[in-house]
Amino acid sequence: MSRLRKKQESLARRKMRVRRKVSGTTERPRLSVFRSLKHIHAQIIDDTAGATLVAATSLEKGLVEGSTGNITAAAAVGKALAERAVAQGVSKVVFDRSGRPFHGRVKALADAAREAGLDF
Repeated sequence: MSRLRKKQESLARRKMRVRRKVSGTTERPRLSVFRSLKHIHAQIIDDTAGATLVAATSLEKGLVEGSTGNITAAAAVGKALAERAVAQGVSKVVFDRSGRPFHGRVKALADAAREAGLDF
């Protein structure tokens, strides 16, 4: 088995382990983070209805200045997501890091979302 394949399978295993325990409800939806090498995406999802309530990504024009794959970009995405969520009446969420470690860009996004008004 190649190193890359083993790494992908380990990430998928961790992601499923977390998703078994973390589920979004109507009262407390799930904040899901997807991190790639160049971008970061975040969504607030109501799993009972199967609907995305709010989304933000570093691909959006005008949201991120300069590089889209660093900590400042992640913080901008987290702040934008939290502002949109609060505008829609969502203040409490459950954080789903999708199997990624809680440091770097994932932590920056979470901290910015907390500062902008989300509670988790």
